Amino acid sequence: MSRANDPFDTYLLRVFAVLLAERSVSRAATRLNQSQPAVSAALKRLREIFDDPLLVKDKQRMVPTERALRLEASVRVVLGEIDALLAPADSFDPATTRLTFHLGTPDYLAPPLMAAVVQYLRGTAPGARLFMHPLGPEFDVEAALADGSLDVVVGNWPQPPEHLHTTLLMEDEIVCLVDRDHPGAHGLTLSDYLHGAHVVPQLYSTLQRGVVESHLATLRLARTPTVTVPYFSMAPQLLPGTDLIFTTSRHFAQHYAALLPLAIVPAPLDFPPMRFYQLWHARHQRAPGHVWFRSLLSAVMRTAGATRHLRMPPAPEPGKPELRKAAAAPRASYRA
Repeated sequence: MSRANDPFDTYLLRVFAVLLAERSVSRAATRLNQSQPAVSAALKRLREIFDDPLLVKDKQRMVPTERALRLEASVRVVLGEIDALLAPADSFDPATTRLTFHLGTPDYLAPPLMAAVVQYLRGTAPGARLFMHPLGPEFDVEAALADGSLDVVVGNWPQPPEHLHTTLLMEDEIVCLVDRDHPGAHGLTLSDYLHGAHVVPQLYSTLQRGVVESHLATLRLARTPTVTVPYFSMAPQLLPGTDLIFTTSRHFAQHYAALLPLAIVPAPLDFPPMRFYQLWHARHQRAPGHVWFRSLLSAVMRTAGATRHLRMPPAPEPGKPELRKAAAAPRASYRA
């Protein structure tokens, strides 16, 4: 087929994939780092190519047509093959790379952890860029990993999606965080906890129940979400001067207890540890740059001073590198 008869380019395919994931021109433009008029123009061109509206308005949202839904899986496969073709053959040099890494992470990791990631990245790959994407209940993590909008997602859901690749980053104890003058600042009974007033962040996934709620449900217990907040980092700010209880990981609690008049109290229930892991799609499983970036995330969790109290995964096998210092880059041969 001549180029003149080939209506596609990679940009249009990526716009199609993101539009189907977001069901919104404005959100798709944000994820693609494009203007809304540019994405609207791409959608118009796609409609012409397929002779189908692809996305139609339904009240305040857009819904895909049957043709669009049939095309979606094929487009994702094609994009994966294109990315594989364009990936570097064997070598990857962090010192000279210009790659941009897209990391999806909620704010339930304390800031020192992400600061350590940035520190190591700047020390080992000064030409690389890092784009941190916020997650929320309307964000389709699996679709973003599949279409390449995200390279890695940090999660702590009790059951990560089975079709995604995962590596355990760390485990942390679940504790309670309260005002320093809270009646339970020196210890909470189970009755105190169940009948207390709780501040609870919104879930980052509509398909996953949080670790705390999952464990309470298995025991047929429930707590009262007196205040619900959109972000984890907002919850500690609401505790001073109130009777609220915030249940979270110890490393997160310690960070805010050092900044605010708060007390860390053992949870009155034997919660399972909060497990944090990274997830990625099979399309990036062997890409040298992505293998290196995942190894950096793993190494930061093992070596960052802010996580020394945490339970870390076993050390890598002989020959698999650690981040020995900020200037020492993990080799691309590391297999996450």
